[in-house]
Amino acid sequence: MSKLIVGLVQQHCSADRAANIAKSSAAIRKAASEGAKLVVLQELHAGLYFCQTEETDQFDLAETIPGPATDHFGALAKELGVVIVTSLFEKRAPGLYHNTAVVIEADGSIAGKYRKMHIPDDPGYYEKFYFTPGDLGFEPIDTSVGRLGVLVCWDQWYPEAARLMAMAGADMLIYPTAIGWDPRDNDEERARQLGAWITIQRSHAIANGIPVLSVNRVGLEHDPSGASEGALFWGNSFVAGCQGEYLKRAGKDDEEVLVVELDKQRSEDVRRIWPFLRDRRIDAYGDLSKRYRD
Repeated sequence: MSKLIVGLVQQHCSADRAANIAKSSAAIRKAASEGAKLVVLQELHAGLYFCQTEETDQFDLAETIPGPATDHFGALAKELGVVIVTSLFEKRAPGLYHNTAVVIEADGSIAGKYRKMHIPDDPGYYEKFYFTPGDLGFEPIDTSVGRLGVLVCWDQWYPEAARLMAMAGADMLIYPTAIGWDPRDNDEERARQLGAWITIQRSHAIANGIPVLSVNRVGLEHDPSGASEGALFWGNSFVAGCQGEYLKRAGKDDEEVLVVELDKQRSEDVRRIWPFLRDRRIDAYGDLSKRYRD
């Protein structure tokens, strides 16, 4: 199967879990009606981005795997015959939680999961309070539409994560994301941040010769503590080809469903002319396992 149609769901979330899931489900149906066989949802799409503050009550939002979300999207995947990449706040055990992407196979079963490895702790993104770093490594998930290199948000800034997924045979890199501006940022700072975010991910496509699917949310979500003006999520979900070229890109304000055709043969063709994996000097990279070369 050289050609694969994929769908990306960029949406605004509210505090109403049922409404968010209904909106995601309707978007999946739309993408499937346009031929998508793989549909990717954004990070923590069932609710607001709760990591703007540190509140122990927020742990009540977590759920098990399998659980309500995987049951719902499993039934939808089976009905539509599509592979779905979901994202949820996983309760693994009392006091042990992860930010987890779950891949649902087209028959409704769970194909695999990925627990976010890189956990930020920055103003408005207090994720270390909630999420234990992942312990499943950088392992692609095999599905009926290919081997999916699923990573999550903050992981997208790290070339090591992308490379390890590619080295394990990933056919594409997938980044469910929740990232935005501080509303107080001026236009120049917003442009720099957005440009950096896009550039780093397009570079992963180029360096590894595989497509990148990046799915972000949109809309202003207020800081419930009132300590800041909230997070203005910048959208701009996109698909890049294996030379970093845009195949499709969403805007910064609106909910959108992107449907894009990938040519999986392109990775083979591009890697023949740009054989970066062949020419890696693995004998000289030992210090990459160090924090810093003092």
